[in-house]
Amino acid sequence: MDLTIQDLNAESLTIYKAFLREGLINDADNFRISANDDRDLPFPTNGTPDSFTLGAYTEEQLAGVVSFERDGATREKLRHKGTLFRMYVSPEHRGKGIAKKLITEVLSRARALGDIEQVNLTVIATNPNAIKLYEQFGFTIYSREENACKWDGKYLTELQMVVRF
Repeated sequence: MDLTIQDLNAESLTIYKAFLREGLINDADNFRISANDDRDLPFPTNGTPDSFTLGAYTEEQLAGVVSFERDGATREKLRHKGTLFRMYVSPEHRGKGIAKKLITEVLSRARALGDIEQVNLTVIATNPNAIKLYEQFGFTIYSREENACKWDGKYLTELQMVVRF
């Protein structure tokens, strides 16, 4: 499988939104936002070293995305932290190591910033594959929020995870 990781930016908005919308609809229970929530939002990151979105392409087809952003963009006391968010690999591309490559690249870039000491993320507790994947990178659970999201009449529990450098 030929895989390339590329930076996505606001110019990629249309393809990014179409790809992510698929996940927000088909894997709705694994996201804290809905397709409607995302519909009118701008591109999630700024295209800077501490605010970026990556796309994984196989044979010129977008197969996965992930975003990273420094927490303290406007707050000095939070600048040592970053957040990995909007991680999604399409069902037909799962199990091929794409998510691992995306996470590896995010963590590599975060470390290269030099002043990021930890990366946080949120994952839905009923997504054991994602939890196991994050644990492979050293992420540990530091908080659990019951009823964090409510979707289609059911509550979803969120786990907050962190990896420290």
